[in-house]
Amino acid sequence: MAVVPDHPNTFSQLDQATATSSSDPAKAEQLYRDILSCKADDEDGLRDQETALVKLGALYRDHDKAKELAQLVTDSRTFMAQIAKAKTAKLIRTLIDYFPASSRDLQMQVTTENIAWAREEKRVFLRQSLEIKLIALQLDAEQYRTALTATEDLLKELKQLDDKIILTEVYLLESRAAHAIQNLPRAKAALTSARTTANSIYCPPLLQAQLDLQSGAINADDKDYKTAYSYFFEAFEGFGQIDEKDKRALRALKYMLLCKIMMSLPDDVPPLLLLKSAAPHAGKDLDAMRATATALKERSLEMFKTALKDYTEQLQQDPLIRSHLSFLYDTLLEQNLIRVIEPYSAVELSWIAQEVGQSLQVVEEKLSQMILDQVFQGVLNESVGTLEIHDEPQEDPMYNTALDTLKQVGEVVKSLYDKATVVA
Repeated sequence: MAVVPDHPNTFSQLDQATATSSSDPAKAEQLYRDILSCKADDEDGLRDQETALVKLGALYRDHDKAKELAQLVTDSRTFMAQIAKAKTAKLIRTLIDYFPASSRDLQMQVTTENIAWAREEKRVFLRQSLEIKLIALQLDAEQYRTALTATEDLLKELKQLDDKIILTEVYLLESRAAHAIQNLPRAKAALTSARTTANSIYCPPLLQAQLDLQSGAINADDKDYKTAYSYFFEAFEGFGQIDEKDKRALRALKYMLLCKIMMSLPDDVPPLLLLKSAAPHAGKDLDAMRATATALKERSLEMFKTALKDYTEQLQQDPLIRSHLSFLYDTLLEQNLIRVIEPYSAVELSWIAQEVGQSLQVVEEKLSQMILDQVFQGVLNESVGTLEIHDEPQEDPMYNTALDTLKQVGEVVKSLYDKATVVA
């Protein structure tokens, strides 16, 4: 940005720009730029320019001007040279956060460019802060292995500096990246390091909520849904206290409901949805979890399939919910198959498929798996298209008695052999 002579009415311009930002965005943009083009003489002037910079970024965000926002971040470097380095990191990260999700590639490009600039300017704190932001963006873009590699390099540097807040953030990012590629041992180790580091300092509420959310996810993958629910509840309260409409609060609430569903407690879902803290998140996301709980309560595969179809975005896009509902679907299918075949000793496969509303191939594969897992005793007779169910084998007590006797005889023979060997 070019520096021009002092502007005497910075404060009034700022008020005017703020007042016209909704009614006349173009005029507000020009006023903000006029403020930024002035040379500030004192701290008040610099403070007004900081405000103008952030508000101009917000204006571009609100009007979906990603390219202009990217240029603003680049142009603001001249102004950044005049203010404290700690403020620089906060301002640049604030502006980068303004990019909409639809412009993630541009957001990552701008972040990368500013990392290079910070490295040239030897602004270590800013560079580290932006590298952490870039890793978080890579996770959102599902570039998990790239993010995981980046955490390794950053952790080596941060361990020498012993900045525990930043160290906790990076350990958490490492855990998220490892968890996303199903490297659970590494995800658990990184999370343990993050929590241990956080316990040695004052951990900000937002960071603590993120730790709780990740802890819940890992416990859920271990099928410890009761512990996972506790962590998700803490995360939900943590995010809600900062901003009740935070999307991460909604995610934590959905995970709480998921845990109740996976624990076969669908009746606990409606009371949770009636909580006052759940009210700001009412919508399709919570409707999707309610429909899933209803399907489980009714033990209805058809209702479950309908919920998955009607709420595809809400139930299929989140990897954690998708994986656990897939397991629940298998469980429901298994329960429905057992209910259908239980009264019979032989039954046609085509009829079973019709009763459970699945294709013949799906039913055959699932029944084969259940037989191999010894859920029931039976055999698939594909030549005639039937399932033959056998009674559970009854254990003969004489068999165990004979085995014990043979074992004792073996011990006696071994003892006699050892004694004979010593005498010889």
